[in-house]
Amino acid sequence: MTFINYASREINCKIVYYGPGLCGKTTNLQYIYDATAPQAKGKLISLATETDRTLFFDFMPLELGTVRGFKTRFHLYTVPGQVYYDASRKLILKGVDGVVFVADSQEERMDANVESLYNLEENLQTQGYDLMQLPYVLQLNKRDLPGAVPVEDLTYELQKKGEPVYEAVATTGTGVFDTLKAVAKQVLTELRKT
Repeated sequence: MTFINYASREINCKIVYYGPGLCGKTTNLQYIYDATAPQAKGKLISLATETDRTLFFDFMPLELGTVRGFKTRFHLYTVPGQVYYDASRKLILKGVDGVVFVADSQEERMDANVESLYNLEENLQTQGYDLMQLPYVLQLNKRDLPGAVPVEDLTYELQKKGEPVYEAVATTGTGVFDTLKAVAKQVLTELRKT
């Protein structure tokens, strides 16, 4: 849920990057962090294991201009993708304002994508959210790998409600900011309705 601090004239929004294990959620955040000016970002907190798998979450505050005189600060989180961290994922979704689903384009990861997407819907429901009502973007990551499933097929399988779909190669930054801007724009549009 968006938190508005009237004293500091600041709007805080929470965006969660969701997806199967090793799909590139942390790589997205790392790229955003590296490409953002120091004065516009907070510290990137990453709780990762030695294999680069996110243990609990990554977190980074990011300033994205103003709305009606209020500074907007986006808090970006990732979730651990591995199946056995479901309780962590539920906790991290609490208070969410927007979701990016990062899909792995490799054919052998298709089942993991579908499973993770169902898991997202279930976990949102347990927190009282409906994916159909939330700002939401689908990112098709790892487009540079051989054997990537065609975009049309991935979109057909994973698109839920006509949400924006972005092709990405998070390791090089391709599509990373397009994805972030798309979800941030939706979150700000929802804010203006309230």
